Amino acid sequence: MRCTCLLHGIMSKYIVDPVIYSIYLTDRKTMPHPSKFQREDDGGQHIMSRARNKGSAVSDDDLRDLSSKIAGLWRFLGRELKIPQRALDRIGSNNPGDVTAKCYQSLLYWRKNSANPSKQVLKDARRAMNIDTEERSDSSSDRQGDHKVHPVTERQRLASSSEKAGMWRYLGKELHIPKSVLDNIEMKPSREAVNRCHDVLLQWEQTTSEPPRLVLKQAQKKVDEIYAGLEEKLARALKMTYKKQYDAIQPIPYIRDRLYRIDRIFVEGGVKVLVAGSWERLTSYQDILKDERATLLRVIEGDPGYGKSTLALEFAYDWGEGVKGSSVENVRILIILRLRQLGGVQSIYQAIKWFLLSEENVNVSDIKAVIESCHSVKIILDGHDEYPDRDSENQSDIRKLVMREMFKNLNVSLTTRYLPKHYDQSARRYKLTGFDDRARDEYIRKAVVGDAGEQAVRRVKQKLNDNPILSDLCDVPLIFVMFAHMAHEKKDFRKFKSVTEFFRYMISCFHHHLLSKMRDTNVGQMRRFENDHASLDQMAFDGLSKEHQQLSWSEEEVRSQLGDDCCEYYVRLGILIKEEVSAGVEIRFYHKLFCEWFAAHHLARLLAGDWNPSVLEYVHPYDLQYLYRFACGLSQDSSERLINYLQDLPGGDKFTILCLLEQTGDLDKFVNVVSDLCKKTLEISGDDNKLMQRSTLQLLEIASSHGVPTVCLHVDACLSEAVTAGGNILLNSGLHVPPSSTLETIEITGKGPDIPEEKMIGLLAYAEKCEKLRKLTFEGKQLLIPVSVQAETIPPSLKTRNIEVLLHSLEELVYHLNLIEGKWVKHGTGTVRIRDVGLRGNNKDEHEWRVRELTRASAAGIPISCLHLDRCVSEAVTASGNILLYSGLHVPPSSTLEKIEITGKSLDIPEQKMTELLAYAGECERLEKLTLQCLVPLSAIPAEQIPPSLKTRNIVVLLHSLEGLVYDLNLIEGKWVKHGTGTVRIGDVGLRGNNKDEHEWIVRELTRASAAGIPISCLHLDGCVSEAVKASGNILLNSGLHVPPSSTLEKIKITGKSLDMPEQKMIGLLAYAGECERLEKLTLQCLIPLSAIPAEQIPPSLKTRNIEVLLLSLEELVYQLNLIQGKWVKHSSGTAQIGGYVELNRGTEIGWRVRELTRASAAGIPIARVDIGGCSTVADQSGSSLALRRSQLSLPILSTLQKLRIRDIGRRMDNTEVVGILSYTARCTAVKELVFASFLGSPMQLPDRVQGAESILSTLKSRNVTVKWDISSSSSCSWTYLDLLSGRWETEDRRRRKGCLIS
Repeated sequence: MRCTCLLHGIMSKYIVDPVIYSIYLTDRKTMPHPSKFQREDDGGQHIMSRARNKGSAVSDDDLRDLSSKIAGLWRFLGRELKIPQRALDRIGSNNPGDVTAKCYQSLLYWRKNSANPSKQVLKDARRAMNIDTEERSDSSSDRQGDHKVHPVTERQRLASSSEKAGMWRYLGKELHIPKSVLDNIEMKPSREAVNRCHDVLLQWEQTTSEPPRLVLKQAQKKVDEIYAGLEEKLARALKMTYKKQYDAIQPIPYIRDRLYRIDRIFVEGGVKVLVAGSWERLTSYQDILKDERATLLRVIEGDPGYGKSTLALEFAYDWGEGVKGSSVENVRILIILRLRQLGGVQSIYQAIKWFLLSEENVNVSDIKAVIESCHSVKIILDGHDEYPDRDSENQSDIRKLVMREMFKNLNVSLTTRYLPKHYDQSARRYKLTGFDDRARDEYIRKAVVGDAGEQAVRRVKQKLNDNPILSDLCDVPLIFVMFAHMAHEKKDFRKFKSVTEFFRYMISCFHHHLLSKMRDTNVGQMRRFENDHASLDQMAFDGLSKEHQQLSWSEEEVRSQLGDDCCEYYVRLGILIKEEVSAGVEIRFYHKLFCEWFAAHHLARLLAGDWNPSVLEYVHPYDLQYLYRFACGLSQDSSERLINYLQDLPGGDKFTILCLLEQTGDLDKFVNVVSDLCKKTLEISGDDNKLMQRSTLQLLEIASSHGVPTVCLHVDACLSEAVTAGGNILLNSGLHVPPSSTLETIEITGKGPDIPEEKMIGLLAYAEKCEKLRKLTFEGKQLLIPVSVQAETIPPSLKTRNIEVLLHSLEELVYHLNLIEGKWVKHGTGTVRIRDVGLRGNNKDEHEWRVRELTRASAAGIPISCLHLDRCVSEAVTASGNILLYSGLHVPPSSTLEKIEITGKSLDIPEQKMTELLAYAGECERLEKLTLQCLVPLSAIPAEQIPPSLKTRNIVVLLHSLEGLVYDLNLIEGKWVKHGTGTVRIGDVGLRGNNKDEHEWIVRELTRASAAGIPISCLHLDGCVSEAVKASGNILLNSGLHVPPSSTLEKIKITGKSLDMPEQKMIGLLAYAGECERLEKLTLQCLIPLSAIPAEQIPPSLKTRNIEVLLLSLEELVYQLNLIQGKWVKHSSGTAQIGGYVELNRGTEIGWRVRELTRASAAGIPIARVDIGGCSTVADQSGSSLALRRSQLSLPILSTLQKLRIRDIGRRMDNTEVVGILSYTARCTAVKELVFASFLGSPMQLPDRVQGAESILSTLKSRNVTVKWDISSSSSCSWTYLDLLSGRWETEDRRRRKGCLIS
């Protein structure tokens, strides 16, 4: 492959771009190749039918590792992996300033779209890029001692910059770069380590004439040794820190003499992941970090006590102990930070040093170097809801991580109670759902009873069963853990009627345990602290009621507010915890639930007096539900005020129910509250936890027992697969909805299980038991209701009570169940019609619901205007008389369907399948039209295989082609003919990139149009022609497809500045043009030979038809091929000169531009100016050409060039190099000015005097050529001029004075 040259940009974005050096390599066109990709516009829904080759699977870790190693070469690698240029450009623009992220995202694109995403393909691509072979050749040349002939290439520099980029300072030291220079590199803003490493190598090259690879390899080897030692040291120190944390777990805070290692007490609770708007269950917590669907940011949500911090410690244990099969087993560095400690800390490296490595001899710079260089780092940020700076606008590293503005290629996981205010919206969300029965049993056996046996397990479980009010609360792991330990150890453990009662008992256990251990101390004072904690209550409430909650306080503040003795007492009790933070020592509650408990005491006292509701402005029940519940349970007198307050809040009904159930006394005084709640719809949702669901069910039971009418019960997306059990509705949480004597309406909506006929009968039986029920409604796109019900199975009382059973279907269509016949019939009066129904992609749930509802509508005789199948029809097309979808479902014929549309340009329908599709259309009794836009056979369909019913019913079968062109299937002859009357013409048709599906459809439709005699104005082939150009008489595309000659094509335009078209291929292309009978013009913009084409090899038909063959050159310059002589001559329509300036700095176009400059010079066309930027320009000894080293090209003598400008960032040139460029300038006889320009504030470094070039200088002087050099390091220019007599550089002032003296 060709190396490319550096890009110098004049656009402002290049000046500020933090990866200015890496972006130089981003503009080379893709290499030709056959396409294996999906369409880019199908949203990922299109399923590739081609069989995927088996190979070694490529994991996320493999991709991240490779991204870190060769980030700067991401575009080279992308092209070798056949990634479309448009996709590479989009990836580049979506990840500005982060080459590692660009590399990683391009590899993800390849893995998703490639037909064979295996490790072998990656290995072959790297070998093709000479990454591995260069290393081997280096080793070979090293052994031979021939180092100087192997300078460091741009590709090697970028690869070296990507490998352990964070060690750039160490690399600079090994290459003997001064510390001051390294400090200047570090001071550049918004630079990644890979860019700084690249700067180091550039600086080294500028101070070394021919930097040999061996020197670089030796330096890298030394840096690798240093890095290995630093990484091992950092990993070992982190594991020691984590071990201290996970070896000392206290399940019950007041029992400090009993510590557990995390693996002794950790059990897996439920975990869900949000996918396409719905929560799906994961099998294990390990899947969180293994989940390949996830982005690099994971947000793990969980209510208080659900084990977020415990989960982080379990990951620490898995990593520290090297647990086999864990998601962190192969992670090199794992960083776990408790965010509550990081208030005011800007740098994550400083945070790691202070809170994880404070006792280790590791400095911050080493931590940074390792993390920026390591290929496998995972970061877990624990407790974002407790992070003091969570809502701050300061640009701390934590904020940048959460926004994915830092470490874009690293896995970052965030635990929190609620979503951050600012975070990367592409993050994958997870939710901890707490303990189920299995998890609770495992914990009891593992951490509570130990070897005591199953009888002890049953005793603990029995105590839980005796406390149904706590059954749901014990889904919260923290509460269950304390419950289980106390239930096992306390013989007098009793039943509880509310959460408040249990918490009061638990707190009393804390006090009792401490008093029993401290009998010899002042027990009376301790009793006082147990009973009088008003100061602690107020401190807790004040912290929670702020706009930004305060969950920790300085030790001095707590002692001042509580007093020293009280503070020490609650610390010894275990309810308050001391913790080291950046500002010193802070005190916090053991858990936020304890903070809510004490805050509730203060709120209850406020409610008992003249309280102002404004104190609860920031106390949101969604976040602090236990604060409200405890306050209601602590004081029955004040609870009524709080319940009334909650009822007035938006969505406060659910919390009103929870608070109502904290009342352990007579509920008669709250009947009015119950009545108010039941006047609204009571909702049980799949998003509710089990506790919330049970609370709604308890309210339903209270209303039924007190005769309070309940208007409606809404069951949303939470039906169990069993649907009913024991005469009750069964929820997926395991709870039962018993029949209610006062319930009037039931609504069942949302995603649900398949409800076959027998389960539908169970629901109708449940409805019968609800004595006042009037309506049962079903609505939901994924709620599968049977098409009919046997009439004899419907309970008779439903018929006598005339209960309405309604089903909401497609669009606004509603059915009601005829209870006499068991059939669904249209509800209401008037004409009903289903308009367009669309099926797209491969969502099986969506498809299944729509197909069933179409079947129901057909059975009910309801007309269906149109069924649109968009990119969802399987390549098998039909099966068993039905249309087969990608989702595996079948669409049966419909007796009321009027129109079918099938679209999908990649869908191939061969003749046999086309015949079957027509047979399907014949079975749709009311069908009037079948419309297709896919790959349909060019040949005629045997007329005898077309169903006679299509002919008799005169069904229209249409095929939509290019632009507005439509074909009609002649059902008598089986041929496609132009639809409609009048003249039809196809305008410009474009083929771009290498999307095989798109190419195949366009090529087939061009062939069809040609066969039908339809004129085609122009075919534009842009960046998609293969370098082979022509094969078997056709034009060959990068996608592997052929474009045959067309008898109706009028113009062809081929563009692609990297497409090389040597003489032989050019002759083949002209032969192709000769076969296009109506062709008038062939326009090219690619690498065309400078020499003439042998006239005898130009097809005579081109000459007789006087076809124009044009070549688009620089600016508006156009050449025409003289078909008689075979020479390119300037076309009259083009410009007479190249008036602007031509840049030679873009890897994509540099070869084309050099060739066109040469052509223009040979044609005597004036060239105003050529700019050469960042190409390491060197003239040969004779000055006959300029070698553009980094592009491996050379610029020959341009006899019409008027101005030459050379720019190279801070490049040092010796006398020989300057003389060579002056010699080249002298041979370009029209040049009037030579400029050595500064770029990005970094001037070139030239010798003070040019020596040994007297004759050259004399020639330049005779032509009055100006040679000047910009020595300014700022954006403004400061010129010095070459005195062509002395060879010395002189300032503008001196030059002006000198001119005056001469005059």
